[in-house]
Amino acid sequence: MIQSSELILNPDGSVYHLNLKPEHIAHDIIFVGDQNRVEKITQFFDSIEFSTQKREFKTQTGYYKGKKMTVMSTGIGPDNIDIVMNELDALVNIDLATRKTKENLTSLNIVRIGTSGSLQADIPCDSFVMSQFGLGLDNMLRSYLIDDISEKAMEEAFISQTNWDLRKGRPYVIACSETLEKRMESDQIFKGFTGTAGGFYGPQGRVLRLEIQDPELNAKMDSFEFEGIKMTNLEMETGAIYGLGKLLGHECLSLNAIIANRATGTFSEDPYKAVDALIAYALNKLAE
Repeated sequence: MIQSSELILNPDGSVYHLNLKPEHIAHDIIFVGDQNRVEKITQFFDSIEFSTQKREFKTQTGYYKGKKMTVMSTGIGPDNIDIVMNELDALVNIDLATRKTKENLTSLNIVRIGTSGSLQADIPCDSFVMSQFGLGLDNMLRSYLIDDISEKAMEEAFISQTNWDLRKGRPYVIACSETLEKRMESDQIFKGFTGTAGGFYGPQGRVLRLEIQDPELNAKMDSFEFEGIKMTNLEMETGAIYGLGKLLGHECLSLNAIIANRATGTFSEDPYKAVDALIAYALNKLAE
């Protein structure tokens, strides 16, 4: 039995941070970072049957073209993903009354919809990137046993090519769900290799008043290549989602609307339009 100090429940029996019970979520779940983006997606739903929010975690469940879906905000960063993924898994794979793992486990479909900046000149603003691999630079996933799920050859190539300082922890690489990749792909989408940073400023090479450990890291990531795969974009959630999804047995895929291109120095003329187009794309693919 899982102790109450390990799986914390609210007085009403819902999981602690998400404030959800098992009946509140669908099998297909869309992640967004920003709580205000939840309703930008659910505004397209035929109906909404459940809505709640606690802290930055806002959840709405309803129907789109007859398909039941949940949209949830995760907040920013791998630490929040650790909370969201573990509590979602508890909702479907742990009996909250007995605090025991269920004999028959459920695999959720989880699609992240986000915004990102492109690292490559040939991936323009307003395009979509599907992350075939997530590169975690954050260390969160290293708290778990990940040797059996990580892409070690790609990790070694990244460490070598960037002269990565292992005092910052060992980067990890996790592949996306092949099932969702096939379900969501089309000729509208670039497939890529997405870096997941543990912060927004120094960890992504931004300098305000503090010097950073490796001022050349962004340039090194731009030029990284492994068996024809290049880094396409940098954000703060994908690697963590892929890693915990693989460990827990869920299908996970990350989609990003590219609103900036660092290689060309350009920014989308209408980033909201780009995000809305990606939302429509993802909803229709999930509803098929």
